[in-house]
Amino acid sequence: TSYLDVNEIAAATARPQDVIGLHFFSPAHIMRLLEVVVADKTAPDVVATAFALAAKMKKVAVRSGVCDGFIGNRILAHYRKVADYMLLDGASFEQIDNALEDFGFAMGPFAVGDLAGLDIGWATRKRKAPTRPPGERYVAIADRICEAGWFGRKTGQGFYLYDNPKQRVPNPGAAAFVASERAATKVASRAFADDEIVARYMTAMISEAARVVEEGIARRPVDVDAVFLFGYGFPRHLGGPLNYADRIGAEALITRIEAYAQEDPHYWQVPKLLRTLA
Repeated sequence: TSYLDVNEIAAATARPQDVIGLHFFSPAHIMRLLEVVVADKTAPDVVATAFALAAKMKKVAVRSGVCDGFIGNRILAHYRKVADYMLLDGASFEQIDNALEDFGFAMGPFAVGDLAGLDIGWATRKRKAPTRPPGERYVAIADRICEAGWFGRKTGQGFYLYDNPKQRVPNPGAAAFVASERAATKVASRAFADDEIVARYMTAMISEAARVVEEGIARRPVDVDAVFLFGYGFPRHLGGPLNYADRIGAEALITRIEAYAQEDPHYWQVPKLLRTLA
């Protein structure tokens, strides 16, 4: 539902001022986050009503503007790509997951994909394929896994095997798809240290989060942090991606992005907000 255009829905009604989006996070009866998606013509009293309803449901409500993915899934769609890039370039999916779990995430991105269902991301990628920028690097490993009918936990295998639900075992078939895609794209594999995996992943997350604030999709940095703390399992002790960014510093983040841009200038671009802060 985060890829529905609330403005488009409102435009189809005679009362666009009464249209608002409430984006719940699954499982909805457990997850506390609720993105309140305010369209261009939503009336203030409707916004107030949505926040009051969220409070009655004991949800943490965060106001979001309209864009593809709203706040959380827009940022997720961006930083999830860097995990795929590192996978294609030489890191294993279990190393990436383990490094990020050691950093503090409850689950790494490939384990999360298996839990949510790999077919969800696959459907989104197919929808976006016609408008994919020509300069964007595309990694088809997850597509190959989905084409095999492996959608994660619900089919018993994805990046991992789930014969024993209490044990996460890397799927040799998924590893074979990784190897074949590396060969097909003629990528020279290299080793990644765990701290580099974390640095690239977090820098990508912070970069898109900064753009979301810069564009006014999120009104305040703390709104982004709330989304990730209450909806995405971000490590509580780190306070959210933009709180964490403050600890790194704008100049250090710019240095990282500019260094990474030497290998992929389309993906790694310095947000204007970071330049301003620096």
